[in-house]
Amino acid sequence: MSKFIIEPHFRLHEWVAVEKGYFEAEGLDYEFREMVKSTAGKVHDKGDKVGAFQSLEAGRKSDVSCACHWTVAVAASKDHGKLYSGCYSVSPAGIFVPADSPIKHPEQLAGVPISVGYQSGSHYSTIQALEQYMPLDQINLNYADGLLFARMDKLVEGQSPACALFSGPYYFAEQLGFRKVIDTTFMIATFINGSLDPADIKKYMAALQRAQRDIDLRPDRYNHYYLNEFPEKYHARMDVKRWGPGERIVFEPYTKETFDETFKWIDDRKIFENGLGSCSYEGSVVAPMAAE
Repeated sequence: MSKFIIEPHFRLHEWVAVEKGYFEAEGLDYEFREMVKSTAGKVHDKGDKVGAFQSLEAGRKSDVSCACHWTVAVAASKDHGKLYSGCYSVSPAGIFVPADSPIKHPEQLAGVPISVGYQSGSHYSTIQALEQYMPLDQINLNYADGLLFARMDKLVEGQSPACALFSGPYYFAEQLGFRKVIDTTFMIATFINGSLDPADIKKYMAALQRAQRDIDLRPDRYNHYYLNEFPEKYHARMDVKRWGPGERIVFEPYTKETFDETFKWIDDRKIFENGLGSCSYEGSVVAPMAAE
């Protein structure tokens, strides 16, 4: 039987679980692939209108990965994989502007180009946060700056008037003195690629739950793992001791009600021009293995 392939995703949990031997302790035969790490960060520079959904549609190389719950739900409904319904996670996120920007309040972002990842968490969460302040046609989303580190580069280099960031880059922008105009916290779902043994998924999740407790108790011991996921050009400027723990996994169900409300929200805003998938909640999810 092939190994269970794990890919870290801008969070601390997988790194902690490897360090502590939790995957082995749960009996999981796995391979850890650092697909997000890139010295130059170019792996994240996908160009205009290529984001999280497109990566799931094309097929990721890991057995289990993550993306914002909007994209995972749609990808699962289009039969590109499955959404694991046994948990979800929540990530800190926000829209940042340069310290000397005249923009101090969310309503001042009307018409301003905001760098986001196309059909990625920053795309949906920026709309969700700003539609409280302005009509949809005044939310000016810029997809051309690329995914997470590509658009962070633009902000740091003074080429972006506003940028949506989450997790480590969110903390880095705060550290560098960029102004957070609004929080845009969002949910992340687990994406199952292919047919996996439910027992292996259970082992994987048990290891992450143990890692979550460690992070909750002593985040200061694990923040150094942010360095593993950032381009090396930024390492000398990163003071990860000042950063928060980032994404937090909530071991509660991703329910049918959540799935249905998510679909309605996406559909009402016509984010997918070709429509949403046809799979029901029951056809889109992998439920956790029942307790013995």
